[in-house]
Amino acid sequence: MDILIKKVKDVLLAVVPVVLFVFILNLTLVPVPAVLFYQFLVGAVAIMVGLVILLYGIKFAILPLGMHMGSAFFRFNKLWYIVIAVFVLGFMINFAEPDVNVLATQVATVTDNFISAFTIRAVVAIGAGLLVCLGTIRIVKNFSLRNMLIVSYTIAFCLAAFVSPDFMAIGFDASGAATGAITVPLVLALAVGLATMRKDCARSAEENSFGLVALMASGAIFGVLILNLFVKTDDITGNLDIHGFYKYSVLGPFIAYLPKEAINTAMSLTPIFVMFLIFQKFNLKLKQKYFHRIILGFLFTYIGLVIFFVGVHAGFMQMGNIIGHDLTKYGNILLPLGLGAGLGMLIILTEPAVYVLTHKIEEVTGGYIKRKTVLTFLSIGMAFAVGLSVLKIFVPEIMLWHYLLPGYAFALIMTFFTPKMFTGISFDSGAVASGPMTVTFILAFSQGVSEALEFSDVLKDSFGIIAMVTLMPVISLQILGFIYKINSKKSGEIRIVCQEPCCVPPVEDAAEEDDDSLLVPAHI
Repeated sequence: MDILIKKVKDVLLAVVPVVLFVFILNLTLVPVPAVLFYQFLVGAVAIMVGLVILLYGIKFAILPLGMHMGSAFFRFNKLWYIVIAVFVLGFMINFAEPDVNVLATQVATVTDNFISAFTIRAVVAIGAGLLVCLGTIRIVKNFSLRNMLIVSYTIAFCLAAFVSPDFMAIGFDASGAATGAITVPLVLALAVGLATMRKDCARSAEENSFGLVALMASGAIFGVLILNLFVKTDDITGNLDIHGFYKYSVLGPFIAYLPKEAINTAMSLTPIFVMFLIFQKFNLKLKQKYFHRIILGFLFTYIGLVIFFVGVHAGFMQMGNIIGHDLTKYGNILLPLGLGAGLGMLIILTEPAVYVLTHKIEEVTGGYIKRKTVLTFLSIGMAFAVGLSVLKIFVPEIMLWHYLLPGYAFALIMTFFTPKMFTGISFDSGAVASGPMTVTFILAFSQGVSEALEFSDVLKDSFGIIAMVTLMPVISLQILGFIYKINSKKSGEIRIVCQEPCCVPPVEDAAEEDDDSLLVPAHI
């Protein structure tokens, strides 16, 4: 009961500020039709209920499964077995990731289906799967994460020089969409499971527990940019229907979205569930009691995701469009820029993947890096990301690469000056900051701003905000790491206490814990 109360409290603290923010806007600058505001409130309740159920499901199913699959992969002893298994897993979870599906659908919508949603999902899944493979090899062989990130983003910007500006924006947006509510918990746990199977457990856990998510995100960029080398899009323009759901009854959009999200979520979880059954039969062989516990966790995850996404899509997306559109109509850039930045600071607190990652950071570092501190710096980075993105829409002379090129150059240079663990933490944090709430609400906000400006094109100007949301938290977290290094009385390295044996504990042992841990190995 105490755990339930704590989770409900955390979710309320995350979602209620967003509701109050929109409520104040509705009373002052952006009055909306009553039916739309009621839809927003129903959506907020659905999001809160869905998040609580989802977090339970992640705790008892996704995280322990990822850790034990990681340890199982390591025990294969043949690198090519590991590569094949990880690629299949990486491809399936990214193809089915709801955030990728949302972004792909939005791209297909604003381009009148010139670029199909299936195509975007396929190239993102292939690119992300390949980079998950390389990231896994990095952990097994103990290659430098910093060097891999430098090479990955150098290649990404070289490819970007040969693609259209709008596709560059979609490509970097895809890196954020690929790190959503399904992929992040599983890949984080997979990285921990692999890292803790190494003989040099303490050092491996410190350097390798984070970073795999960031590499996966860069693979999504490769997939989309390479697609543009074969599919030319220079003449495509986009438009947005700013008037939508509020034509209908309050519950109409929720009823319409429920079967769609139920099917999409089932497609998202089925590949992971099938892999679990295969590993259970041939490798894990858990006792029946703990096998049933993970099955129940999958059920919680499914129900939570369905409720969460119905709330996001039916209750929040249209509100984001209206707020961005109506604030821009005042003719004062400071309104959408400043209020958009404030909205971004609040929205990031509702991201389920951010919740998982920040808890993981606090646990893996033994509480040395506080969750609240990470959230504060993530919120600051998010505010700059939204503000700079709105400025780009208002000033056509500013191109997306004007932000991304110097931004990533600075981030990669900072990897030489921050503690090693913060390299993985910062790039992972940037990736998870762009979850379902950002892909829907914040992207919808930028699309509303673009639609309100006569000289702006929705496709060319609004896409790219997710790329900024992925970049700016990286920089803010690296600054935090630099502060930790300066304040450290020792070498500046954040050490993780590890005691032998260096192995992942059985699911049955971890599942007996009554605290609010997210099932990280007991020795971390």
